[in-house]
Amino acid sequence: MSGGAGTVRSRCYNLSVDGVDDVDERLVRELQRDGRVSFETLARHVGLARSSVRTRVQRLVDARQVRVIGAIHPSVFGLEQLGHVTVRADGPVQEIAAAVAAMPESSFVTTTTGRFALTAELRTVDLPSFAVAVSEIQGIAGVHTVQVLNYLHIWKDPYFPPGTLQSIDLDAADHALLTALRRDGRASFTELAAATGITAGTARSRVLRLLDSGLVHIGALVRLDPLGDGRTVGFALQLHGEAGPVADKICGFEEVDSLVVGVGWCNAIGTIRVGNDDEVFATLERIRALPGVRTVESWSHLRAIKEENDLARRDASTG
Repeated sequence: MSGGAGTVRSRCYNLSVDGVDDVDERLVRELQRDGRVSFETLARHVGLARSSVRTRVQRLVDARQVRVIGAIHPSVFGLEQLGHVTVRADGPVQEIAAAVAAMPESSFVTTTTGRFALTAELRTVDLPSFAVAVSEIQGIAGVHTVQVLNYLHIWKDPYFPPGTLQSIDLDAADHALLTALRRDGRASFTELAAATGITAGTARSRVLRLLDSGLVHIGALVRLDPLGDGRTVGFALQLHGEAGPVADKICGFEEVDSLVVGVGWCNAIGTIRVGNDDEVFATLERIRALPGVRTVESWSHLRAIKEENDLARRDASTG
């Protein structure tokens, strides 16, 4: 997911810029929902002047804590098989994490507490390729066991394009627009036109078409490295019966940033983002109390070794 089910960021406790307050967090949440929202609209949401909002957003961007990027649906790159892996290690995990992060199939890697040494999301073209990637991880020196959850449905993820994916034909201009948006989700239509060789009007219509199709979601990327003073906690569920009713209720919890249902060592994996341990416990208790939940296992994320949109940042630095 975005970052996969082991990661997410809709609540903004990751922000480590001095002086970040509730208004900044509200601004980032709005930008996560719609990265191209106007400063005028943001100002109305938080009750400040447009100039003050622009200054606050720019400060977060300049501090490299927030970037507004286009999160591209994996299918655009031919990646149809997504899954989550948890890894137990026989010894130190740093070199294992680095090796998993170096794999092109990994989109997110974090070190964790608990019985797992690290978690990762993998994206491949098909199931056989996914199996090869899992085997590669199993062959890394120091890896004890690997547990896999193959995704069936991504219920919630602020960095995965929401809604129903529509099949549309993409040409060279569309791919150029996606590349440009991946670098800067708030680029003007004039800037996008200059980057792709089409008119501003055509750029506007094509961007709206890409957004409507579900192939791209433009939102604020909050950096997870370091994770900051908040708590990022992953959890795995064993369920009774159908997963849908339980998943629907969990997705309504503001504290839950991501949730994926799949087939594998558990029925679902998600992430909680809150400010302190008491809120972690309270959220886990709410999940445990839901009808249909059999068991809940949880772990804390310590450090993001690889973030889903590392490629976008490399593109931005070299483009």
